[in-house]
Amino acid sequence: MAAQKEYQLLCLENPLLDIQAVGDQALLDKYGLKANDAILAEEKHKPLYEDLLNNYDAKLIAGGAAQNTARGAQYILPPNSVVYLGGAGDDKYSAILHDAVKAAGLRVEYRVDPKEQTGRCGVIITGHNRSLCTDLGAANHYDLDHLKKPEIWSLVENAEIFYIGGFHFTVCPPAIMEIAKHAAANNKPLVLSLSAPFIPQFFKDPVDASAPYWDYVIGNETEAAAYAEAHDLPSKEPKDVCRYLADLPKENSKRKRVAIVTQGTEPTLVAVQGEEGVKEFPVHAIAAEEINDTNGAGDAFAGGFVAGLVQGKPIETAIDMGQWLARLSIKELGPSYPFPKQQYQPS
Repeated sequence: MAAQKEYQLLCLENPLLDIQAVGDQALLDKYGLKANDAILAEEKHKPLYEDLLNNYDAKLIAGGAAQNTARGAQYILPPNSVVYLGGAGDDKYSAILHDAVKAAGLRVEYRVDPKEQTGRCGVIITGHNRSLCTDLGAANHYDLDHLKKPEIWSLVENAEIFYIGGFHFTVCPPAIMEIAKHAAANNKPLVLSLSAPFIPQFFKDPVDASAPYWDYVIGNETEAAAYAEAHDLPSKEPKDVCRYLADLPKENSKRKRVAIVTQGTEPTLVAVQGEEGVKEFPVHAIAAEEINDTNGAGDAFAGGFVAGLVQGKPIETAIDMGQWLARLSIKELGPSYPFPKQQYQPS
């Protein structure tokens, strides 16, 4: 039997080191944070990261949405299946990040910035809430020069599937377009995550420029509604937006676009370009007492889904793999997956 081709999946976005700990209201008050919120760090928040590391028994997780997805896909796939690109610093946080991804079996090729710190996200858990405070740092400085280095571009040429996290539209749209055009020209699937409501709202032009190259587009119901609002669609209903996304004009006509809208515990919606209707895939129930942390569940879904694509699974199986991995992640602290590894079992 032929050996498995290495690094079939290439992912691009913004690597962050998640510094996650259980805190209390006093800790939130100390830094002016809210219990269930996500913000970008200001100067007053900068001491938070060392505080969590030194005083709160913080768990260090290789974070950033698409890096979570890349780890999830590698969790399912054979060793040396996934490579991830993004920007990091040359500091202790980068060293920790490298150790964390190495433990997950993920290969990373970071653009190392000697002047900027590695991006960090402080995560304070209070009950079932989590407060996120992000300092993008070096992740905000990824550039096209890094992607076009011969040793990096060779990884692009070698890959057979691409996953782009939407947060990268805030950093380097030209890198997204280079990968997108390569994918279309070589009939390789490109998967795009909308990532957050503000991406289609405030980065509409680069999102729209990449849209003809999407073979798969994934978003949740709030991201779908934000897309609908930004594009003045007549309906913000998830099914209607899913249908609209599937039928957008497409560069590579050899593949029908598939649009996916997740809805938490409600059914996952799937529309295929040119095909009538929207399919629904019920989410398998999980007992409330088994839920540890929903942070990163969407990233886990994407990881399981793209792993299914890499394995050549039908769309129904890939969706089930995404839901399976999301359930595993929800039972863990942060966007993590259980060890020893569990093997995917169809529902």
